[in-house]
Amino acid sequence: MVRASGLLAWGLVSASVLYGLTHSSRALRTPRPAWMLDLHRFIAGMACLATMLHVAALLFDSFVGFSVFDVVVPFASRYRPVPLAWGIIAAELLLIVELTSLMMHRIPRRLWHAIHVASFVVFVAATGHALTAGTDRHSPIVVGFAIAVSAATLAGAVARVVLRRRAPRRGATPLGAWSPAPPTLAPLETAIEEVVRNGAARGRRVARHGHHRGSVPRGTPR
Repeated sequence: MVRASGLLAWGLVSASVLYGLTHSSRALRTPRPAWMLDLHRFIAGMACLATMLHVAALLFDSFVGFSVFDVVVPFASRYRPVPLAWGIIAAELLLIVELTSLMMHRIPRRLWHAIHVASFVVFVAATGHALTAGTDRHSPIVVGFAIAVSAATLAGAVARVVLRRRAPRRGATPLGAWSPAPPTLAPLETAIEEVVRNGAARGRRVARHGHHRGSVPRGTPR
């Protein structure tokens, strides 16, 4: 139970971080559908539940006999204190990130983002805990998974930084993009000038025609 819940929590943390990187990268280019954010929150919530299950399994494990103090305070346990400290740090930071994410509409955006960046620390600490504390740390599958998710997370972080730097600022037009001309009153002014020109021409014709009529001698049949 301890091993299974620990590996499950580690996998869900890795999936949450990778999906979060993909989600934030898409936000730089296209609007985000609502279900994408909901899925990210679901994965993070499942990671928290798996972590709590892992901690509870440690408390009921009779092989070492952990106390609540041992699984809450880093370096308090006599059994592999450093590897266990990695797991405690990862679990506590994960809880803080999840709680602040649930309260993101009630706290400043910058504060939420600064705390949310700690997800990378959670991933690093969880990976270090899995590779040093677990009995499966020498398994080729575990080592291969650690290498794969670490490489993917690093690549995703680099891609996010590159895309953010290349993204145009709000209100700025990307280089080479077509920008429509701002609306003007030129068509209306042209129409008014045309009406005035036609009216003036008609007035001159009427005046000329009336002048010819006025020059006809009296008594001349019309």
